[in-house]
Amino acid sequence: METIKLDIKKTLDFITKEQIVALKPDAVNALEKLHGGTGKGSDFLGWLPLPSSITETEMEDIEKTAAQLRKCRTVVVIGIGGSYLGTKAVVESINPSFDWLQPKRGNPVLLYAGHNIGEDYLYELCETLADEKFGIINISKSGTTTEPAIAFRVLKKLLEKNVGQEEAKNYIVAITDKARGALRKLSDKEGYRTFVIPDDVGGRFSVLTPVGLLPIAVAGINIRDFVQGAIEMEKATGEQTPFTKNIASIYAATRNVLYAKGMKIEILANFHPKMHYIGEWWKQLYGESEGKDGKGIFPASVDFTTDLHSLGQWIQDGERTIFETVISVETPEYQMTVPADDDDLDGLNYLAGRRIDEVNKMAELGTQMAHVEGGVPNIKITLPSLNAYYIGQLLYFFEKACGISGYLLGVNPFDQPGVEAYKKKMFTLLEKPGY
Repeated sequence: METIKLDIKKTLDFITKEQIVALKPDAVNALEKLHGGTGKGSDFLGWLPLPSSITETEMEDIEKTAAQLRKCRTVVVIGIGGSYLGTKAVVESINPSFDWLQPKRGNPVLLYAGHNIGEDYLYELCETLADEKFGIINISKSGTTTEPAIAFRVLKKLLEKNVGQEEAKNYIVAITDKARGALRKLSDKEGYRTFVIPDDVGGRFSVLTPVGLLPIAVAGINIRDFVQGAIEMEKATGEQTPFTKNIASIYAATRNVLYAKGMKIEILANFHPKMHYIGEWWKQLYGESEGKDGKGIFPASVDFTTDLHSLGQWIQDGERTIFETVISVETPEYQMTVPADDDDLDGLNYLAGRRIDEVNKMAELGTQMAHVEGGVPNIKITLPSLNAYYIGQLLYFFEKACGISGYLLGVNPFDQPGVEAYKKKMFTLLEKPGY
């Protein structure tokens, strides 16, 4: 099998290879800190060997539980941040775009809750699920995080009303702490099926734990292929791989050199609409990992060519504080050509008979050329195709590069102290006891 590829050539009008290579000692040191557990946040490095440490028993347990939940027409994944973004990114990038509209679809529809406090959203979700037997995957280490806790309280009562309290227990799965917390206590009391969020894996790095693997399996995706892709990238970005061949180290070093040159914003761009939530997952990964101590590249994302008709003007001609990382899918799953038309009123006959993907690829290349000429350095990441194996590679690549990049930046990539600030203010305003 192939691996994803990294191309930094279109940054070299702005920075030099020598500047990137100059970071080699620091990047090697960062990699050694990760693998040796000697850097900041070393108690949250459980994700690092995670792909290759998943056992056959664990995989079978996840697949068995997923099969039970797949008896439902709809399964609600309750979680916020890393507790839902990884799942959403994988499912949306792999499953058919309009699968949920098919009356004879083979997979349950995954819906999401607990990632906002929208009253109308939750009301409309409950209306949609009225009188239905649906599954719930409740993901929370503590069980007291406000957004998912509210959603679970509401949806648990709805499911019990729909099917009865005893029957409901068969369709509720909790992914939580192994021993502590409100959700663990409730799960033990009610007898819910449970999976553990490892103590040493933070939420944004949790997609390869049951947090991501269970709902991804429920959606009908082959989690063994997904994990195998991550295993291959784990090997390819390990300590034994030289700096010049380690794409995670090269990506981390390149973006830090660009940052030092005044490029304060990184835009993750894709030319495949199914990859929108890859960008959303990536923004949390890098935003929470690097945005601290007054430092950090601001992570943004765009969907091209759609956003070329909205943000494209700013990217082309706005303040020159940005660089782009473009994710390209080499081979689409299907083939379509542009049809001929006798009248040719839209002037498209010059494209007749040509693949739609060829048009898209020329838009991709043309956009990169225009943006580079306009002063925007471009990094390119290529996936051979869009499937579970390569998405597994991509997500682990970004995780590994994030750890290296955070250490190059001089921050702890594995904490998120700023996330608590809004919660304290909100609890005070709501007059929560103790605030």
